[in-house]
Amino acid sequence: MTFDDQRYLPPEPGPDGKIDVTITYLEMREHPHIAKTTQPLAGHLAVIQARNPTVSFYRFLYHTAGEPWLWYERRSMDDNTLATLVTNSNVRIYVLYVDGVPAGYVELNLQVPSDVELTYFAIFPEFIGRRLGPWLLQWAVNTAWSGKPERFRVNTCSLDHPKALLIYQQQGFTPYRQETVRILDPRQLPSWRTT
Repeated sequence: MTFDDQRYLPPEPGPDGKIDVTITYLEMREHPHIAKTTQPLAGHLAVIQARNPTVSFYRFLYHTAGEPWLWYERRSMDDNTLATLVTNSNVRIYVLYVDGVPAGYVELNLQVPSDVELTYFAIFPEFIGRRLGPWLLQWAVNTAWSGKPERFRVNTCSLDHPKALLIYQQQGFTPYRQETVRILDPRQLPSWRTT
């Protein structure tokens, strides 16, 4: 996986096994009027809702999309907890396919219909660099606003793709808060080593 011809590597932990992570919280209060995103450099595209996904399918999405960015929160969830979460009628999971192959996914949390959260958004590593990120994000923005919420929000962090924050802002999100936390390097967690 390359970004601008340089290999992305997550930060190394300090002597205490921890890493600093800066989290940026973003929101939009109205549907943005953004020009249509440039067409991706890819074949046939389809975004299909995964209704009541199996735990194994969700873990495939989460691990494939999140491993380069050290996503860890849901790795440690037991199957029953994860199944309850991803099959909740207020959680929508949409999978991006390129020529029939999964290439990324979007997860929207509609628990509070007026305050929709983009819980997860990712392009699989093999598909990065094909302009799929901006295209899928614009699709997610339009989908979220089709329900007419008062607010649509997301957060990103310093472990995410180096262009994540910029792309969110280009699609109309505005930062409203930022914090830095120190976390145990997820690669040291038992759930990381067993997947």
